[in-house]
Amino acid sequence: MSERRRRAPRQAEAERNDRALLQAAREVLAADGAHASVAAIATRAGVGIGSLYRRYRTKEELFQRLSVLSLDHHNEAAEQGLAAADPWAGLAGFVVACVEFGQGSLAPIAGTIEVTEEMGAKYERSTELVAALVARARDAGVLRPGVTAVDVSLLIEQLRASPFVDQLRKQGQDDLAEAAAQARRRVVAIAVDGLRAVHDEPLPGRPPSGRLFTERWARRDG
Repeated sequence: MSERRRRAPRQAEAERNDRALLQAAREVLAADGAHASVAAIATRAGVGIGSLYRRYRTKEELFQRLSVLSLDHHNEAAEQGLAAADPWAGLAGFVVACVEFGQGSLAPIAGTIEVTEEMGAKYERSTELVAALVARARDAGVLRPGVTAVDVSLLIEQLRASPFVDQLRKQGQDDLAEAAAQARRRVVAIAVDGLRAVHDEPLPGRPPSGRLFTERWARRDG
C-alpha cells in the first residue's frame, strides 16, 4: 500500500474531527459564552483533548479559526444577497441566512482574543458588503427610513439567541423541537419585516456607530 493510500484514512478522520470540533465550539459558545471550556468543546465533539490540541494549539487559535469561518459565511451570504434581482429579497435573505447559521454567536468572546490580520481583512470586507446591501435596498425605496448597516448587523446578532429552543433542547423535549423551530422562524420573519419601508415611524435614538463592533473586539487582557 502506498504512503498516500495509508495517509488518506487518517486525513479523512482528522477532517471529520475538525468539523466536529468547530461545530461543538459554536454550540458550547452559544450556551456558555466566554466561559466556554476546551474540555466542554472536546466532549461535545466526541474527541479527546489531545486531538483538539493537535489541531489547535490554544483555545484562542480555535476561536480565531471559528471567527474566520463565520466571516466567510457572512460574506458569502451578503454576496448572494447582492446578486439577488430584488433588493428587498436580497437583504432579507441575507439576514435570515445569517441568523440560521448562528451569525453573532461569537459576540461573547469579543475582546478576549486577538483579532488576526486575516480576521481584520474579512471584517472590513463584511462591512463593505452590508453597506452595499443596505444602500441598494434604500435606493430601491424598500428599506425603512433611518435603518443603517450597523442596525442590520446588530439585529442579526440579537436574533442569534433562541432561549426557548435551547431550553427545550436541554430539557430533552424532542417532541416540541419542530414546533419550536417553526416558532423561531416566525419570530425572525416578524423581526425582519420591521426593516421594510412600510414602517415610517422614526427609529429611537441616534444611529449606532460601527465602534460598537470595532472597539468591542479590541483585545482587553485582564
